[in-house]
Order: sequence, then structure tokens, then C-alpha cells
Amino acid sequence: MSNNEKPVGHARIETNNFLMIVLITLVVAVGGLVEIVPLFFQKSTTQPIEGLKPYSALQLAGRDVYVSEGCYNCHSQMVRPFQAETLRYGPYSVAGEYVYDRPFQWGSKRTGPDLHRVGGRYSDEWHRIHLMNPRDLVPESNMPAYPWLATKVVDETQLPKRMEVLRTLGAPYTDEEIAGSMEAVKGKTEMEAVIAYLQVLGIHRSALTSAPAAQAPAESDTSVAQVKPAAAAQ
Repeated sequence: MSNNEKPVGHARIETNNFLMIVLITLVVAVGGLVEIVPLFFQKSTTQPIEGLKPYSALQLAGRDVYVSEGCYNCHSQMVRPFQAETLRYGPYSVAGEYVYDRPFQWGSKRTGPDLHRVGGRYSDEWHRIHLMNPRDLVPESNMPAYPWLATKVVDETQLPKRMEVLRTLGAPYTDEEIAGSMEAVKGKTEMEAVIAYLQVLGIHRSALTSAPAAQAPAESDTSVAQVKPAAAAQ
């Protein structure tokens, strides 16, 4: 092609930055719509799985603490459908488990283990010790300690409005649940709230599968034998 000839066909696209940007944007937009729009009409992605309920007031407060402390930076909440993941964490995650999660806590960054199946795996006391100082249970853990959660009280004043907004977005909270949310968390620490949230993660699908659930340790027993699974997960 001489210097005086204008590019034609595909050569015109490759030599015109603006045209290239417009066409790439168009292709990505159309491709995204084709993949995303059908998901809004599939029951498997829009309907909660059997037994799933929106978070209680205390669990919701714990989730807010979980997010505010940045726990999602090291822990994902999405078990992929691969044998290595299901053997380690439990049944793979499905869309119907996240219907009431706003925002969801997916992600691929795992400095620590995935937490989507941690509910019921350990006792409340285990979680309390682990949050106070992870190395008391898992010596090789690089997770930071969160001792202030044990003394900081949940701010209950935000919960009624929070639950009203979530109800607008589809969570089936009743007027009674919203009205009683402040009383439900009154005097509770952020430590108690986070533990309540962790204990409900992934338990509904686990209950529907035939895979054996991990045995939760006794409330008062934090022996080395019982913290071995956590050490492996870290």
C-alpha cells in the first residue's frame, strides 16, 4: 500500500484508534449482555436454595464487621467445582446461596482458606480464641489478631434501616424482625456478631448434600487434636 492510498477493510480498523475502541466496546457489551442477561431469568441463579434465610440481625451486624475489617482481602467465599476444592472445603458453591448477600463475598485471593463452608465446623469458643490471637490455635498462621472485637459493642442504631433497605432489594424480613433488630443485638460485642456470621456460612447447602460434615469441636475443648484441621487450612 502506497502512502497515498487509504486503508480499507480490516486495515482501516487497525489504523484507526477511535474506530478500534468503538468496535471493541461494542463487542464486549454485546458479549456481556448475552452472558449476563439470561442469568436474571434462571431460577437457579435468582431463587434461594432450600432452607436459606436472610441473615438475622446479629449475623448481619457480624457481616458488616467482617467487611469493614477487610476479611475479604484474604478469604474468599466461593468453593469452586473442582475435586481439590470440594475435598478441602466441602460442597461447591451455587448461585442460590448468595441471593441475600449484598455485596457477595466471592473473590479469588486466598491468603487464608475459603470460608464459605466454615459454618458449624468449629465451636464459638474456637472462633473466639482464633480471632483474639490466631497463633494460639494455629502457630504458623499469618492472620492478624482482632482483640478489640471482644470489647467493641455493636452499633444497633443502624440495623433497622439496613434491614429495610435489604427488604426493598428482596430479603423477606418481616416488620417484627426489623422492629426487634436493635433489641436482638443490644449489648452484643462485635466478636459475638462476627462469630454468629461465620457460624451460618454455607450450612444450608451442606445440609442438602450427602457429603459428611466436619465434626465441630466441643464448646469447651480447644485441644491440639481439634485444631489440626485449621492448621491444615492455613
